Amino acid sequence: MFLWSFFSALVGLGVALLVVDKLISAPRYKEGTSNHFNGKKFVNPHELEEHHYGDVLKWWFSGNDKGSWFRLYREDLPDPRKPQPSVDSRELQVTFVNHATFLLQFDGLNILTDPIWNHRASPYQWIGPKRMRPPGLEFNDLPPIDTVLISHNHYDHLDLQTVKNLQQAHDPTFVVPLGVEQFLHEHNIDKTVHLDWWNRHRFSKKLTLTAVPARHFSGRGLFDRNKTLWCGYVLHTALGNIYFAGDTGYGEFFHEIGQRFGPMHTSFIPIGAYKPRWFMESIHLSPREAVQAHREVQSRQSFAMHFGTFPLADDGMYEATNELRTALADEPLLRDQFLIPVEGERHIIPASQTKAEAF
Repeated sequence: MFLWSFFSALVGLGVALLVVDKLISAPRYKEGTSNHFNGKKFVNPHELEEHHYGDVLKWWFSGNDKGSWFRLYREDLPDPRKPQPSVDSRELQVTFVNHATFLLQFDGLNILTDPIWNHRASPYQWIGPKRMRPPGLEFNDLPPIDTVLISHNHYDHLDLQTVKNLQQAHDPTFVVPLGVEQFLHEHNIDKTVHLDWWNRHRFSKKLTLTAVPARHFSGRGLFDRNKTLWCGYVLHTALGNIYFAGDTGYGEFFHEIGQRFGPMHTSFIPIGAYKPRWFMESIHLSPREAVQAHREVQSRQSFAMHFGTFPLADDGMYEATNELRTALADEPLLRDQFLIPVEGERHIIPASQTKAEAF
């Protein structure tokens, strides 16, 4: 009787896992034309390794000391300034929403990166990492959005409710790495551009965009790991080249991106969710590695991102920003070049003095 009950419980658990996976997993990339797809899954640049499910369980049950987090509210942050409807071509205006979400305004264009306005980075709003800081812009205060850049399909970078709201309110073009467009199409979001690493797409005379490598992984369910691609983006503009790194660990590709497209007018580089290093090193930059990436892509002005909003790893709410300040402490010039933005703040970066790449 015990064995039968145990067997029944295992079968029930297996069925439950399959049902959950069916509900939340993203559709798989099927074309098989990418050099980074081995027929079953996507692989990292230069076949850099990343962890697997056993390592995830080891981390979860390792008993590591976790840094402290606490909830901040609107009154704890500067009052947000409603952005202008558009900005002329002589400058880039950057507004930090939080996490990896920025509003970029230049040359009459309004672009969002990895947008999330939801309360949790999760398939369901009753479970999963909770937002600990309010967005720096109210969703309803956004100017008309032309383009949305999505680096990969993790819940803190592709929030389904947010992209549905954006489609309804603004009808932008969603730019995604290979395979992610199928997930959007399933939810009736059809205005998409999908790119492989180093692929380029020309939107208009004002904007051309190249998808570039990142060291990370993908997946929204239990069994769809690395079935779609992940990437960063370089925006080729009259101001100069703008680099959005997405979510990434360190790799030689930063040097290659810098050689191809540097110097960067502005870069957005992740610094958080970096502890413990034995686990996170392969998928998330540490603050010191972020400084190295800043150098290698030859960035004139960088902004930190992916910190202090959702508790995704063992580092506390302010550990990443504190370590970045320490790394920059002895380099005053570099400290001015790598900023830690505050939600709702607007930064204005003039056009590069040197002639921008023909775009």
